Amino acid sequence: MSTPDATAPVTPAPEAAAEAHPRFAEALRELGLDVEIRRFPEATRTAAEAAAAIGCDLSAIVKSLIFEADGAPVLVLMDGSSRVDVELVRRELGAGKVKRAGADLVRDTTGYAIGGVPPFGHRTKTRVLADRGLLDHDVVWAAAGTPYTVFPLDPKTVIGHAGGTVVDVREQAK
Repeated sequence: MSTPDATAPVTPAPEAAAEAHPRFAEALRELGLDVEIRRFPEATRTAAEAAAAIGCDLSAIVKSLIFEADGAPVLVLMDGSSRVDVELVRRELGAGKVKRAGADLVRDTTGYAIGGVPPFGHRTKTRVLADRGLLDHDVVWAAAGTPYTVFPLDPKTVIGHAGGTVVDVREQAK
């Protein structure tokens, strides 16, 4: 599959941002971003569901994953076809222990439910690690705050607005 062309200027109808979660729509306005929000009748909670709905490569999906590092939340942005190497995250953060966050911490930290967490526009400011693999794409697709909405953007802009540090935290094939 190829990635649909989302680099062309898009002037969505004013109601397009209304398809996104209200907090995320507000974040887009505050950042001055005019992105196309796509809503699907079927859930796009997982990277595989999102890629199938959009018609793009699985690796062009941005997973926004919350981990807990020594009790503090951290956001890891990872491409949809890869897994996070928790040990690499631990080393990158200089943390004693890193584990996947539970649903309550995800919602408390971001303001969104698992399956709809966007890469920015969160309730609280957290440290953000973005895997370098995201930069392999001209356009990536991320959740727009709900399990039914996504938006396209170039990965450098996504990482920049998330306040991310580009790192290598992808699990390597053994």
